[in-house]
Amino acid sequence: MFYKSFYESKLGKITLLSDGKSLNALCLPEHRYFDDKLLVEAIPNDDLPIFVQTKNWLSDYFYGKKPNINHLSLAPEGNAFRQQVWGILQQIPYGKTMTYGEVAKRLNKGKMSAQAVGNAIGHNPIAIIIPCHRVIGKDGNLRGYAGGIDCKIKLLQLEGIDVDNLFLPLKNF
Repeated sequence: MFYKSFYESKLGKITLLSDGKSLNALCLPEHRYFDDKLLVEAIPNDDLPIFVQTKNWLSDYFYGKKPNINHLSLAPEGNAFRQQVWGILQQIPYGKTMTYGEVAKRLNKGKMSAQAVGNAIGHNPIAIIIPCHRVIGKDGNLRGYAGGIDCKIKLLQLEGIDVDNLFLPLKNF
């Protein structure tokens, strides 16, 4: 059984999903890989402790307070490889970026392609909190973002990252 709640943000309505204990998904308004079936079947419950904690975390984040993700119980669903990638994303400091290649190197898999890493990053079910928006191409290309490139830019700017030196992909995917 899943529960849902919503958070009105500077980016629009954010959808929160929980199994009742942990946060399983945080989806942005234009999120590409969101499972609508889960949302339809989820039971509304704004009073779940994880939703209250997540909304407080988001409020702190949007006001620039740099909240700690260790205070939230996160349970994103994904295979072992995706879990490893998402673990690395959680280590990227607020206001900093990392390239897809750097994420691949941190996996200690010399032959791991930045494309495979990008696919795992793109399917991150807990946007913002697991900061996939902080990952960019080695050439400064913003690449794709499941919540949309405009959203990625706003999140980076919110964190004080100078986006003037970054550029949009030729093909927005």
